[in-house]
Amino acid sequence: MHRRVAITGVGVVTPLGTGGPAFSAALFGGATGIAPIERFDAGRFSSRLAAQIRGFTPRDFISPTTLRRMDLLSQMATASAVMALTDAGLQVKAADRDRIGVIAGTCFGGTDVAAQFGRALFTEGPRRANPILVPNTVMNAPAGHAAVELGLRGVNATVNHREASAEVALAYAAENIARGRADAILAGGGDVLSEFCFEVLSHFKAMSPQDGEDEAARPFDARRNGPVIGEGFGLLCIEDLERARSRGARIYAEIRGWGMSSAPSPHNDWPLDPAGPVLALGRAFSAAGLAAGAIDAVCASANGGRRLDALETDALSRVFPPAQRSPLITSLKGALGESFASGGMRAAAMALALKEGRLPPTVGLETPMADLNFVRKPLNVPIGHVLVNGFASGGTFAALVLSRPDKDEDQSAKPTGQRRMWS
Repeated sequence: MHRRVAITGVGVVTPLGTGGPAFSAALFGGATGIAPIERFDAGRFSSRLAAQIRGFTPRDFISPTTLRRMDLLSQMATASAVMALTDAGLQVKAADRDRIGVIAGTCFGGTDVAAQFGRALFTEGPRRANPILVPNTVMNAPAGHAAVELGLRGVNATVNHREASAEVALAYAAENIARGRADAILAGGGDVLSEFCFEVLSHFKAMSPQDGEDEAARPFDARRNGPVIGEGFGLLCIEDLERARSRGARIYAEIRGWGMSSAPSPHNDWPLDPAGPVLALGRAFSAAGLAAGAIDAVCASANGGRRLDALETDALSRVFPPAQRSPLITSLKGALGESFASGGMRAAAMALALKEGRLPPTVGLETPMADLNFVRKPLNVPIGHVLVNGFASGGTFAALVLSRPDKDEDQSAKPTGQRRMWS
């Protein structure tokens, strides 16, 4: 069985705002969520900026009885799930709940609550450790809490592929829909900013400023000196396209195909050879039944890090050689920070871009490091096919092709016969 997969709902908790309308207005307006850290004292660190969520009120989305049992990451996930389901116009009924699921990706999970629990356990002893924290220390807490709050009994899974976790979660969910294993799935991912995680990254000098210059997020910039850390969560409601159309749902976009690959890499770094990401991109195009030249825009994984941005630039230059039409390329991590499992938020941004016909800029880009078609200011431009990249340290690469539903007969598509969702 093969069914086309539609995005019908968007739910986001981001440094740029909560909910699709607020997120869209700030994102396409060229705003940034990066600012001095307020959640904890960053005075002892060389890095003092982050993209924190602001204006998020969990009780607007979650019942009080369950809210007190959730950590912040699970609160963001559950709120995103509620928003995505509401935006899609789906009501969970007894006859439907077994066919609606949640697949969420996270890179680190709830490091804030894990550090809190561990601190009490090892400094005050087991009797002083709060048992209510235990369920939130595991990776699958966000997906589990969201399903319980909404009463969903369909597929429930958690994906952990570092920075590519949310993209892989979306691909896994899309395959479940395409194969008829579910009618709707809330898919995406996110991570939380915690003092513990920030301190570890600071110790390894994994954040800007890595060379003593000004601290800033500068994706694809010649002066980039490391990423600025962020947080947030994004879930998309995806379902069978024909089912969505039959109930009159608004269609943001279609998940047309995806590809994955891996490559030998240092454990906490990216490889020098772009063969791995090039393979993932090629598989995504093949699965979508599209030639590379059909892609109108790329939502890049670049975060202002020296190695990652160089790797992605090299891969994009090989996939889209100068002799071909170059797609518009943007990175959202100058606005959202390196939020790790950020693919849910970034895929939501591209679904909105396809629906609204505009692209957000690469905030922080002043001196491009390569001769590519970077988006440096907000653009109003019709786009039909978008590539969303998820490049993870350690050598995992994922790519998603999102399309406007009316672009399924694009003239530049390869005549590949019946299209497959996976490759």
